[in-house]
Amino acid sequence: MNHILLPPSLEDLIRLLKAWRFWVFGSIIGALIGAAVYFIVPPPYRAKATVNVDFNLEQAWPQETDRQHFYYLERESRKLEEIAWSDEIMSSLSSQSGIPIEDLRNNKLQLSQPAEAGWHFYAGDSDPQIAESLASLWAKAFVQKVQAEIEAGNINEFLKLEVTQSKNLPKERNVPLSGYLLAGSMGFLTLAVFVVLFTKPKNKRKAL
Repeated sequence: MNHILLPPSLEDLIRLLKAWRFWVFGSIIGALIGAAVYFIVPPPYRAKATVNVDFNLEQAWPQETDRQHFYYLERESRKLEEIAWSDEIMSSLSSQSGIPIEDLRNNKLQLSQPAEAGWHFYAGDSDPQIAESLASLWAKAFVQKVQAEIEAGNINEFLKLEVTQSKNLPKERNVPLSGYLLAGSMGFLTLAVFVVLFTKPKNKRKAL
């Protein structure tokens, strides 16, 4: 018990470095365990739809400074983001997919976008077709709602949106196989370090 509480000595560190065969073998075993987990309990698929957003700053604010343009982009981007997650759009997606709104917001959907250009609408599900359908529906509903707000005068009329990807969307696992392999190797090696450092050598036991 006292051996475990003591800090590692120079001898312990040398013994740790000498166990290189153990590290190689352990990393392989860890990677195999990670691969097994990946294929037995695979991560969900993730599909991505893209909407091109053009604020047309030259027309919207032709004589403003770069700093004013920055604040304008930030403000308008926040408006669009609120629309993307609005109750109206989430309710529409929920009614079409049968997935509760809470799950859509917390587990299924993810929005990634710059201030201008491509906004990426991600959707995840164990079924790749459902993930693709959710991402496509979300992007289209977002564009339709924003265009309605433009017509109502709530958003600058110079804003232009276009769904550039809504069919045959790219679908991939939410976490790649390489991530599982790395996690398995690192997890096994970390455990092995504790085993080597906190296991008393046999020769010391005999001396006692």
